[in-house]
Amino acid sequence: MSTLRLRRWFVRGLAAIGLVFCLGLPAAAVAQEQSQVLVLYGGSRDSFIGLLGDRELPRLLAHGQKGRLDYYSEFIDRARSSGDEYLPAFGEYLRVKYRGHRFEVVIAMDHIALAFVEQARTGLFPDTPVVFFSSRPLQNRPANGTGLIAELNFRDTLALARELQPNLRNVFVVNGVDRAYEDRAREEFRQFESSLAFTYLSALPVAELEARLAALPADSMVYYLFLARDGAGENFNPLDYLERVAKVANAPTYSWAGSAMGRGIVGGSLRDLDSQLREIAALATRVMSGEPADRIPISHRDLNVRQVDWRELRRWNISDAALPAGVLVRFEQPTVWDRYRGYIVGAVTLMLVQSAFIGALLLQRQRRRRAEQQARDSRKRLQVSYERIRDLGARLLNAQEAERGRIARELHDDISQQMALLQIDLELLTLAVSSGQGADLAADTLRRAQEVSKSVHDLSHRLHPSKLRLMGLVAALRGLQHEMAGPGTTIRFTDENVPADLPLDLTVTLFRIAQEAVQNALKHSGAREISVVLSGGPDQLALTIADDGTGFELKGGSGHGLGLISMEERVEAIDGTFDIQSAPGRGTRVDVRVPLPSATAAAGRDGPRAESA
Repeated sequence: MSTLRLRRWFVRGLAAIGLVFCLGLPAAAVAQEQSQVLVLYGGSRDSFIGLLGDRELPRLLAHGQKGRLDYYSEFIDRARSSGDEYLPAFGEYLRVKYRGHRFEVVIAMDHIALAFVEQARTGLFPDTPVVFFSSRPLQNRPANGTGLIAELNFRDTLALARELQPNLRNVFVVNGVDRAYEDRAREEFRQFESSLAFTYLSALPVAELEARLAALPADSMVYYLFLARDGAGENFNPLDYLERVAKVANAPTYSWAGSAMGRGIVGGSLRDLDSQLREIAALATRVMSGEPADRIPISHRDLNVRQVDWRELRRWNISDAALPAGVLVRFEQPTVWDRYRGYIVGAVTLMLVQSAFIGALLLQRQRRRRAEQQARDSRKRLQVSYERIRDLGARLLNAQEAERGRIARELHDDISQQMALLQIDLELLTLAVSSGQGADLAADTLRRAQEVSKSVHDLSHRLHPSKLRLMGLVAALRGLQHEMAGPGTTIRFTDENVPADLPLDLTVTLFRIAQEAVQNALKHSGAREISVVLSGGPDQLALTIADDGTGFELKGGSGHGLGLISMEERVEAIDGTFDIQSAPGRGTRVDVRVPLPSATAAAGRDGPRAESA
């Protein structure tokens, strides 16, 4: 900065301060009501430590003073102002600006600020305690002062770089015209010179520096120290220029300053500025609370933290596996797995569960289809068996009817004829011996022969009634009505719309069912009235036999007698339906429905007729 510019800046500051006094503002009086703190920085106002300090220190200090705090900060910016007249002018500026202020503590935030305080405190704030931060060891402790010393550690950043880049061979150190950092770096890097080649790019014009950085050999790194002014005398913001270095260089860039993180460096052993500010604020709070600064021991801390920028690791293809244990990873951008791990796990779990359910359903469907196929096969086999049994039953019934017909013919053609001849002979014998005991014997013999002849005739008719084949079902049922009616029992027969021409198997089935039902009613139920109703419909015949007898329990053994089974089998053989209803004391009712052939159903119908016997 030129002398003319410095004088203009100084005059403007004095004018502003004079304006305050001219307005008569009781600044000092008001300030004394609160704790006053002055913080001095050795760098520029836009430095990272300056920005962070002005943001965090007021909050940390106010917390200890319950909010009663006046905070002031000033920036020496020694790197940009190297003239011999600058520091005296800056001291005069502070004397005029803060005339009448009584600070409870002055905080020097680096070794440049501490050196200025030691030099100028007698004229500015001779009795004010001093709290300082220094990255260099002190030769003498400041009077009425305490502070924090955290020495620079350049070598640990280099050690971290070697772990991240195992093939590292060349180190290019970037620095400005200030030799203090470079001298410290040369001293610390001496132990690595046997395995690494060091090139110090110091005090170069930025054009030449950037050209060198853009053409670095393989297996190299850039170590950024500090650059506020280049070899051509041009001033820079050290952090802003760091971003240019990291962008131009064709090798990874590392640094030691905590404020460098996020500016394009891969990482390093960086000073933790937050911890630095907290330590300084704690010391200042103790002093403002009345504790003598001389009695507070000077703290020595290692504030360096190994940390890397995740984005720069990806930029230079540095594997995460190369990271040593304990390294802090900053600016990490979570992967899809990191962001949506819960959703992914949930979705995969849901898919697996759904797949399991789908698999179970497919397996169940396969089993069900197999079972259904087995059931269909079983039904087919059962149907075949049923058809065979049904065919066999029909054949047995037909054979039974044929056998009955044969027996009936034998009885009628042979035995009945012989009985008729025997009866005639007995009649002649009776006429011959019409007196004496022989007449009685002949009469008894004739009577027995007549009874046997009648029984044979009745048996022959029951086995195979001739009316059934010659005159049809209605005539056969009427004959059955007259034949089976007896004293004390009335049999009523009614027919309606019965076709004249019926198939023989249907005629025999209905006749046998009626015959069996009437016989059961006469023999077992003690019925006084028996009703037989035969009626024709559009496509079926219905036969109903009902009695008022004692009835029986269908669920018991009586409901499964041979006669009932025979009736049911006869109906099933011609695709009919058979139903029986009975209960003890309530009589019995048998209902039969059999289908009619289409030609028979379309034939003429007879009107209703009824007859009782």
